[in-house]
Amino acid sequence: MTAMTTINFETGINRVIDNQPLAWGFRSGKRGTHSSRTIMLEELSMLLDSVPDTASRKDYADACLEGNCLGKRTSANRKHSFQNLSELYGLDARLILFRVMRYLWGIHESSRPLLGLLLALARDPLLRATAKSVIQTRFEREFIRQSMEDALSETIAVRLNDATFDKVVRNASSSWTQSGHFRGRGRKTRQRVKATPATTTFALLLGFATGHRGHLLFETPWAAILDTDPDDLLDVAIDAKRLGLLNLKQSGLIIDISFPSLMTEKERELIHGTYRQVG
Repeated sequence: MTAMTTINFETGINRVIDNQPLAWGFRSGKRGTHSSRTIMLEELSMLLDSVPDTASRKDYADACLEGNCLGKRTSANRKHSFQNLSELYGLDARLILFRVMRYLWGIHESSRPLLGLLLALARDPLLRATAKSVIQTRFEREFIRQSMEDALSETIAVRLNDATFDKVVRNASSSWTQSGHFRGRGRKTRQRVKATPATTTFALLLGFATGHRGHLLFETPWAAILDTDPDDLLDVAIDAKRLGLLNLKQSGLIIDISFPSLMTEKERELIHGTYRQVG
């Protein structure tokens, strides 16, 4: 494999997502949660801590609305927060991506910010539109807000009013700070995040879900989020295999990756033969 290539989410990704079975849990469209909120990592952590990993969607709703696990002052705030978290993450074990993220969340605590970001990217078109500007910023360089504004303008088909546009940029900048890609409050500096077996597994699964196979799994937009050269990411994937998170077979330049432990037999039947390899 070659050195890491910058890959843009906007290049046909919404069309690809639109063609995936609903069971994956992707979301596309012209609008997204980042017009009002960030990835809400603290609230997500509080919610997931309050219910078991076997919880149903109703259990998540009850924890937010009846149990007030997020500590909101009013019922309206509870409802709004639950709606935003649902948009960002699904909160339904019937959705493959949420269920896998929830499982990985429970086995590796330091991976949680990146796991949350990856799932939010799968479900929020506005956040996806900002990824190009972040990934293309060199490490230890100051992040230029204009680059995110330009990326949004180029990608989002619907025209946002100035106030909403500004809020999306501010919320997205906060989300990328929560994930570890930025540090700083006013001025943001780009940081390199660290790929772990858990985050690598999830990034590869997202690539798999959007039609990539073999070595191309290490060159997707999802993999690019992990700031790791494809060859080094393969080494992390081998560690993930040792942990039983994925299956990986390698013969020369041929790589075969699958996720039998993360999907049910019915889910494997659903996707079998559905996708061609995307180049």
